[in-house]
Amino acid sequence: MRVLVVEDEAFLAEAVQAGLRREGMAVDIAGDGATALESVAVNEYDVVVLDRDLPGVHGDDVCRHVVASRPDCRILMLTAAGGLADKVDGLRLGSDDYLVKPFDFPELVARLHALRRRAAAAHPPVLTYADLWLDPARRDARRGDRTLRLTRKEFAVLELLLRADGAVLSAEHLLEKAWDAHADPFTNAVRITISTLRRKLGDPPILHTATGVGYYLATTT
Repeated sequence: MRVLVVEDEAFLAEAVQAGLRREGMAVDIAGDGATALESVAVNEYDVVVLDRDLPGVHGDDVCRHVVASRPDCRILMLTAAGGLADKVDGLRLGSDDYLVKPFDFPELVARLHALRRRAAAAHPPVLTYADLWLDPARRDARRGDRTLRLTRKEFAVLELLLRADGAVLSAEHLLEKAWDAHADPFTNAVRITISTLRRKLGDPPILHTATGVGYYLATTT
């Protein structure tokens, strides 16, 4: 899951970013509305965690823009304005969920997973392909009767490949969705992650390379 945290309180934004990264998410930060609009214009986010009271471009205007320009992106408003009228206004603007500060971090994580499932309603909660089995919510992955001990990035890449259902995904796509905006576009992180993931998946081979194109899952080459 790729998330944009739009929050002008730097300490809170960095704390949320660090916590969500520990959950295996790719997380960018925008400290104001204008920066948020720039990030949304160039990156594909699954969820935007949005404060309403932002400097410059107001959070409500950011919400309207995301709703209009990124219909597949979900919005979770995370704000201190917790009155009933505030919540109603936020939802009417187009946000998908509303969480009031202060909040419990496990609840934020659970709500983000729920929004991701809503955005990908065509996909079942548990992803399967051949003898592969992955539960994103519980961060559990198996092949046959073996539990796969995966790093956060390996898990994220495998989830993307499972969601692709056999389609080829480019290294650039994997880098964009499983890493964040600070990832070096010339890094070999994707290749290394694919290599270690392929080793952990074991035999018979199921993760393949389409030379010069990308990677895909298939039971035969």
